[in-house]
Amino acid sequence: MHNKISGLTVLLLIIAVTSAVSQDQWPTKAWLTSTPQGVGLHADSLAFLDKELAGGKYGYIDGMLIIRHGKVAYEKSYKHDYASIYKEESKRKSPLNPNDPTGPYNYFNPWWHPYIHDSRLHTLQSVTKTITSIIIGTALARNEFPDLNTPALNYFDTAFIKNIDSRKRKITIRHLLTMTAGFDWHENLPYSDPNNSGMIMEESFDWIQYVMDRPMADDPGTVFNYNSGATQILAHIFRVATGSDIEEYAVKHLFQPLGITNYYWKRTPSGLIDTEGGLYLEKSDLAKIFYLYLKQGEWEGEKIVDPEWVKQSVTPFITVAPGVSYGYKWWLYTYGSTSSGNVWAGNGFGGQMPIIIPEYDIVVVFTGWNILPNKPFLGRRFVLEKVLRSIVEYNYEGKYK
Repeated sequence: MHNKISGLTVLLLIIAVTSAVSQDQWPTKAWLTSTPQGVGLHADSLAFLDKELAGGKYGYIDGMLIIRHGKVAYEKSYKHDYASIYKEESKRKSPLNPNDPTGPYNYFNPWWHPYIHDSRLHTLQSVTKTITSIIIGTALARNEFPDLNTPALNYFDTAFIKNIDSRKRKITIRHLLTMTAGFDWHENLPYSDPNNSGMIMEESFDWIQYVMDRPMADDPGTVFNYNSGATQILAHIFRVATGSDIEEYAVKHLFQPLGITNYYWKRTPSGLIDTEGGLYLEKSDLAKIFYLYLKQGEWEGEKIVDPEWVKQSVTPFITVAPGVSYGYKWWLYTYGSTSSGNVWAGNGFGGQMPIIIPEYDIVVVFTGWNILPNKPFLGRRFVLEKVLRSIVEYNYEGKYK
């Protein structure tokens, strides 16, 4: 009897260990796969969405990836002939094509956008901002980045900065992270508008100089004003404060631990890395970075990002609109009739949408290239609704509005 009990105990231990190992599978080398039903999703619901996307109802969608419980449950790609689609636009000077038509900041050039050089690497646009915040989180975890309350001007020779006043002196790293720096900045216009401050910056040679010379409009920390230049300043601060190029640092301390080896990151004309919109990744690798956050910054037992930084990053710092807040380069959306649920998201020009739904252990990535105004596009609220309604245990009537 004693031997039987011991044998049974050993068997149960083996099962428990096997189960634990199975639960701790990491997608460092490759994602595990599942059927939608295998992870509690309605296959028919996702297939219907796939059909709508493939039919062009929401413009030019390039990819959809749905991951639940650490497994790819649904993945689709959609091909478009962008050389033909934007052929005429690529020939004309415009805010989206201001310089040499063959250059990396011609948003109609299919050699650069949306897939770079006919590869699987897709432009992330402003999702690059969110990843910049994550890289800062890795540096903070290693005690290699300054306190967020440090004034931004500490990293500049103020003799060469215009329009310095008491408000500009109060800009901190935290304000740059939260789009509350207070600069006079006009990026709420379409990117095809010549008065869009972000596009004017990209036309200039020295992006940092352009941003830092801008006059002030608000007290730092008081008003949300979307500003790509604020994230570009962080690239400069990162280099000066750590002594490392942010791309080099990301490869060593973020990409390599996650098994990300294939990427491209554009640089500005002056040579600084483009942290406001220049990173290209495969959608499966972008999902890894967001999965890292779903797992509170840990990967294969290693702390890549401090869990406290993860928490701070996705804590609303300032309200943008009803049900929408902003953290440290993270867009935060509520859902449910009582707004009890929250999602953490990136948001990139043209339709780059990585989304985390922590409550349901889901990471979603959508990519696209809808870059002209007044055209069909895939809205984030719509995506959230569709994904939530595909969850078997989700009570649509009772929770989503």
